[in-house]
Amino acid sequence: MEKTFYSNGKLLITGEYLVLDGAKSLALPTKYGQYLKVSSGDLDQIHWKSFDVDNSIWFEEIFTFKEIINFEVSDNLSQRETLIKILHEANLLNDDFLKSSLGYSISTVLTFPKFWGLGTSSTLINNIAQWLQIDAFMLLKNSFGGSGYDIACAQNDTPILYQLQNGLPIVEKVNFNPEFTDNIYFVYLNKKQSSKTSIENYFKNKKNIYNDILIINKITSAVLDCNSLEEFCDMLDKHEKVMREILELPMVKENLFPDFDGSIKSLGAWGGDFVMAVSKKNPTAYFENKGYKTIVSYKDMIL
Repeated sequence: MEKTFYSNGKLLITGEYLVLDGAKSLALPTKYGQYLKVSSGDLDQIHWKSFDVDNSIWFEEIFTFKEIINFEVSDNLSQRETLIKILHEANLLNDDFLKSSLGYSISTVLTFPKFWGLGTSSTLINNIAQWLQIDAFMLLKNSFGGSGYDIACAQNDTPILYQLQNGLPIVEKVNFNPEFTDNIYFVYLNKKQSSKTSIENYFKNKKNIYNDILIINKITSAVLDCNSLEEFCDMLDKHEKVMREILELPMVKENLFPDFDGSIKSLGAWGGDFVMAVSKKNPTAYFENKGYKTIVSYKDMIL
């Protein structure tokens, strides 16, 4: 009998990077996500297939129960080893997982192109946690790392405020449905950014950010309460300037779109994946003329 699990993708609207240090952040679950389908397989092994949105197989491997149980962590893990590590940590959290000699046939199915960066890893981890009835935040911490906001999005169908307090996730469902959502678009920058590498660089170069966290917390609250498009854009611009000083990187607007009539904000890791563009006019033609063909409206992207 096949069991099916599903998790939402994510976009982090405020608090990128600083969410790791306890900043209050606004995150939005997406209409896109990932399925995990589990059925019985061959003895003592897992046959794994990962399907992209176009139904092409982008990853296929067979893992023995023995290599999952005896996995030893090392640096620079391959894609195969990373998945074994996740399954190894899942087994430590639920040791009934691999006790039966019955194997598994597992497939994952994305509803968005995997290079979009909407949470291929977080949706996988949350789906595995649902299947094995374990804590998804703990599985993330033990395997992949990160703040966990993406796990919270995977589990919720509404906008959320997310914050780490004493290392523990605090999730608050919030109402974020401003009248100007028709003016919000998400633009793919034609390259996938490594969240893990970006986080490592952030921690390596981080300075005293206590006051910056207070500022970002105020911006997050203000974004939730914005009544006008102009006020919303002003908050996004202030957020970008704070993060520019922390990361010592150019803002995406000044770097790529200096002539854009509106606001552009990085989402998540700076330099890749999606940005949020806000303008009075539909900006599709502007971005397409610059070579950015993936422009998704707010209503098509956000749950």
